[in-house]
Amino acid sequence: MYEEDRYSQRNPALAAGEAILWRGKPKKSAFIAGRSLTLMPFAVIWLVLDLGLISNIFGGGDMLWFMIPFMALHMMPVWIWLGNTLTAAKRWKNTQYYVTNRRIIIQGGFLAVNENSLFYKDIPNAQLQIGLIDKIFGTGSIVLDNGYYDRSNRRSHPGTKLENLEDAQNAYSRIQQTILDIQTDIEYPNAYRPEHNPGYNTDYRP
Repeated sequence: MYEEDRYSQRNPALAAGEAILWRGKPKKSAFIAGRSLTLMPFAVIWLVLDLGLISNIFGGGDMLWFMIPFMALHMMPVWIWLGNTLTAAKRWKNTQYYVTNRRIIIQGGFLAVNENSLFYKDIPNAQLQIGLIDKIFGTGSIVLDNGYYDRSNRRSHPGTKLENLEDAQNAYSRIQQTILDIQTDIEYPNAYRPEHNPGYNTDYRP
């Protein structure tokens, strides 16, 4: 369990009867490494190619200064990788995960802290994922949905994930049980269950 002083940002606003079952944040070293290493091979190759192109352009002695803005724009993948690397520590500080009896809350951001909620009825199935970074740092990530592509505006929406958790198995067990309880309660509300039911039994009581 994380120490209390690591929860310096504000707690989420909870609805009446809503309680926090688990809270956590990514392991700092794994989170920063993930932001720094994911695009690094591509960015390095892109940088080497662009430096070679710049050398050829200006090597002939021609003062092609009008090419500088174009090359700066052409190196955008390098700037994106550099930005992700330089802001990773701040993003980790602002990242916080909450599992309540109603929803999963994800806080994160760079300059401002954004808060997103995912209700259990909208989670098809949670999956425990151990990627390369997780293997290296002894963490795990929980995938809640895989995202989708909006054809109306041609935009991809990334999936929802609790990344690089040290106690991923504990969080995963809690989320899976809560999803099962709540989705079962939607199908078979407590009020309509017989007093003695040989079938499914849930501890969830809204």
